[in-house]
Amino acid sequence: MKKLLIIEDEPNFARFLELELEHEGFDITVAHNGREGFHLANEQGWDLILLDLMLPGLSGTEICRRLRSQKNKTPIIMLTARNSVMDRVSGLDNGADDYLPKPFEIEELLARIRALFRRVYESEEEKDEAIEFQDLLVEMGTRTVKRNGEELSLTKREFDLLIVLLRNVNHVLTREQLLNLVWGFEAGTETNVVDVYIRYLRQKLGTGDQYIQTVRGIGYVMKG
Repeated sequence: MKKLLIIEDEPNFARFLELELEHEGFDITVAHNGREGFHLANEQGWDLILLDLMLPGLSGTEICRRLRSQKNKTPIIMLTARNSVMDRVSGLDNGADDYLPKPFEIEELLARIRALFRRVYESEEEKDEAIEFQDLLVEMGTRTVKRNGEELSLTKREFDLLIVLLRNVNHVLTREQLLNLVWGFEAGTETNVVDVYIRYLRQKLGTGDQYIQTVRGIGYVMKG
């Protein structure tokens, strides 16, 4: 049975999530403020953390940042009523694995959880895999990327985006496809976040659009 920690300060909503997720077979623990939630997140192992953005005591963004700085790799889905692109980017940059704006249907949350588990808990074969592309070397087990032998510092999201592009060399991917494959967002969700992370990734690779090319009006492609 997978263990989930819910950090949510609104009692009725927290109880709703608890009941629905227990019905789906998860072992649920609930924290109602940021400090309690952060303490619990570090106290024991969790398979997933559902984290509200706006919390008393300690914000969801700060909890994310502290957990990741302590090398805590527990998958995190951020839940919030704030739905701007920059709110999403801030949460993801500070270590969240996915972002779900309120209100949402429980079916969508369950789909996000399933997609996240598929992405995070890779098979052993995938972990041993290495991908070579031009002067890039990607080692899946250590999640490292090297260009001409020099290691690049990528965030988790930038790494995941690069892997999707590398697995689809010479195939154009729409922004909606990239959202589904990297973030688990449903098609139709605002796609600006993809453009933001493509820009980040190009900057980290240091080659402009040498690898990742824009297909105007459609999306992006990694050219072999």
